[in-house]
Amino acid sequence: MKRPVLFILLTSLSISLLSQTTGVKNITSTVNNQLEEARRTYIDLHQNPELSFMEFETAKKMAKNLKDMGFEVTSNVGGNGVVGVFKNGKGKTLLLRTDMDALPIKENTGLPFASQIMTKDFEGVEAPAMHACGHDIHMTTWLGTLKTLVKLKKEWQGTIVAIAQPAEEVSGGSNAMIADGLFKRFPKPDYALAYHVSAELPVGTIGYYPGAIFAGVNSIDIQVFGQGGHGAMPHTTIDPIVLASRMVLDFQTIVSREINPVHPAVVTVGSIHGGTKHNIIPDQVDMQLTVRFFSDETYQKILSALQRISRGIAISAGLPEEKWPIVKASNQFTPPVKNNSDLVLEAIKPMKQLLGNENVIQVEPLTVGEDFGKYGRTEENIPIALFWLGGVNKAKYQDHLENGTLLPGLHNSAFYPDFDPTYKTGVATMATTMIHLFNKKD
Repeated sequence: MKRPVLFILLTSLSISLLSQTTGVKNITSTVNNQLEEARRTYIDLHQNPELSFMEFETAKKMAKNLKDMGFEVTSNVGGNGVVGVFKNGKGKTLLLRTDMDALPIKENTGLPFASQIMTKDFEGVEAPAMHACGHDIHMTTWLGTLKTLVKLKKEWQGTIVAIAQPAEEVSGGSNAMIADGLFKRFPKPDYALAYHVSAELPVGTIGYYPGAIFAGVNSIDIQVFGQGGHGAMPHTTIDPIVLASRMVLDFQTIVSREINPVHPAVVTVGSIHGGTKHNIIPDQVDMQLTVRFFSDETYQKILSALQRISRGIAISAGLPEEKWPIVKASNQFTPPVKNNSDLVLEAIKPMKQLLGNENVIQVEPLTVGEDFGKYGRTEENIPIALFWLGGVNKAKYQDHLENGTLLPGLHNSAFYPDFDPTYKTGVATMATTMIHLFNKKD
């Protein structure tokens, strides 16, 4: 990711500059007046994380907040999903999304309000829980943006569709909400917007990319079969450990020799298991892979190559067809987050006026996954835009630049954003941008 050399810590917002972008003169005081309450909300969410598909109490909190703001609220959309609709006259419909689920990580931030939660996941397995991906700041900023828009409703016209989505971390929540009629039961959005907090950008900055900002992701399971036997007599066996090892090496040529070099892709073997004892050659080895891609065509090429290579190695070893490897793609396919270029380039106009050009930064795409991309792949063909929200403390970021000090990344047990400036930047920027989009004449 490109890192800015110059940046401005956003501690106060220029009323005159905001007036130029949206005609709203009191957005600064609106955001500042929310800060203490927002901090309490953030601490509560941070201390009480819930894992994917288990966001029962979190969803109740989101629904109550929406109702208190005057939204028409529907709960249990696609599981724990919450949808709020706020109608404010004729105009565009904008969707603003947050995610709610936490990760099974034991927190190591040292914060006085660190999570101490031990909970059970969807399968009943006990695990610690932590908002190590920043969904707590996502929710708090989402609520703050909505409160600001409601308070300033005289400055815009249209409809807000606010969604609090479950199970982003396992890429199930967006599909579930769409399948439960998100775009049939509620107003169809003209645009869909979202933030993701950044562990690499400093507070006071926004990162954007006018295209596929995050990669598509899928998990692949491969069962490699052989003919087991005594480790002292390998000539009487067909060793699946050796076959799997050959596959691991040959899979490395998929990206380097089969995918167009200008089309990024990743094929990683993350797990390989087989055998029970030193002197036994097993009958089977199981492999688990993750693949990353920025187009459906690249994904299909990777999948086809995995099948062809693994089958070819089995055939070369003399295995009959019934013992050829089984290559199975997960049903948790996550497409790339393909930002609509026109929407992104329009949205960054008020962002740049608000924060300064140097603080609205075009970043490089990353091969992480995010299921927000699914909202842009339905038959409704909704333009989407996801932005990075800088979350790194100013002093820590400067130390990183000057001394190379490592910054805790997303999904790290020590990660947390610098709340006050992250919240102020996030709410002011998103509210300003949405008012700009509401008021823009087509």
